[in-house]
Amino acid sequence: MNENKNSVISTGIECLQAEAKSLLGIISNVGDDFAQAVEMVYNCKGKLIITGVGKSGHVGAKISATMASLGTPSFFVNPLDAYHGDLGMFDSDDIVLAISYSGNTDELLRFIPLLQERNIPIISMTGNPDSLLAKYSVCHLNIAVAREADPLNLAPTSSTTAQMAMGDALACALAKRRNFTRNDFAQFHPGGTLGKKLLSRVKDYMLSSNLPIVCRNTKVCDAMIEISKTKLGIAVVLEGQTIVGVVTDGDIRRAMQFKQEHFFEMLVSDIMSTTPKTINETSKLTDAESMMRKFNIHQLVVVDDQNRLVGIIDTFRCM
Repeated sequence: MNENKNSVISTGIECLQAEAKSLLGIISNVGDDFAQAVEMVYNCKGKLIITGVGKSGHVGAKISATMASLGTPSFFVNPLDAYHGDLGMFDSDDIVLAISYSGNTDELLRFIPLLQERNIPIISMTGNPDSLLAKYSVCHLNIAVAREADPLNLAPTSSTTAQMAMGDALACALAKRRNFTRNDFAQFHPGGTLGKKLLSRVKDYMLSSNLPIVCRNTKVCDAMIEISKTKLGIAVVLEGQTIVGVVTDGDIRRAMQFKQEHFFEMLVSDIMSTTPKTINETSKLTDAESMMRKFNIHQLVVVDDQNRLVGIIDTFRCM
C-alpha cells in the first residue's frame, strides 16, 4: 500500500515538474511575434475570435474567457461549426487566433481559405514553426515543449499547459497595453466578490444603527459594556456631534493589565485614542480595506461630508 502511495505521489510531482519545465522553456519564444500579436489585437476594430479543435479547443475557450475578462472582446468558435453557419460571425475587422499543437490539424487548415477570402488575419499558436498553419499566419506563437508530462508522452498535458500560459501572457500584455484597471475589471465582474468591493461604497456595508458611543467621562468599565453591544471591538467618543476619539477593546485590555487596582476608577479620556482613523461614507469599500491594512487596524469610523459620525465599518464587512 505504501509502495503504491509513494508511486502515486512521485508521479504527481514528476508531472508538475515536467509542466513547470515546459513553461520555462517557452519563455524565450516571447519576442517579436508576441509583440506583433499584441499590437494586432490592440488595434483590432472587431473581435478576437479564437478557434481550435479537441484539447486545443478547450484551451481556446478558456483563453477567450480570460481575454473578455481583461477587456479584449473575444469569443471562441469551433472550426467545425464554422462550416455550418457560424462563419457568419466573422467580419473583416476581426482577427483569428488559431490554436493547434501540430499546426497541421486538418479542420483548421481547411478553415484558412475561408478566412483569407474575408481578409481576416491569423495569429497562430503551435508547437511547430514550420507547420502549414504557422506558414499562413501573420505571426506565430511558438509553444513547443520537449515532451508531454504523462508517463507515455502521449496525452496533451505539457503542450496544453503551454498553450494556456501563452494565452494568459497575451491577455495580460493586452490588459497592460489598454491600461486596464481594477475598476474596469469590476465592470466585467459585477456579481463577484471583487466586483462588490470595487463598485460598492462604505455606506452600503457599514453599521449605522445602535452605534457604540461614549463620552470622555464615561468610566472604562461602562465603556466595556457599550463596546460589547455590537461586537465591533470599538466605541466612538463624542462631544456633542464632534468625534474626539475612539476606545477599543485592546485599549481596555491594556488598561486592565497595566493599571490593575486603578482600572475601575479610570475614565475613557485616560485611555482613548485622540486621532481616530475615519473614512467618508461615499468612499469605495476597497479604500476602507486599504486603510485598515495600511494602519494595521480592524475598524474605521465612518463620517459624512460634515465630518459627523454616521457609522462604523470593520474588516469583516469588507470581506
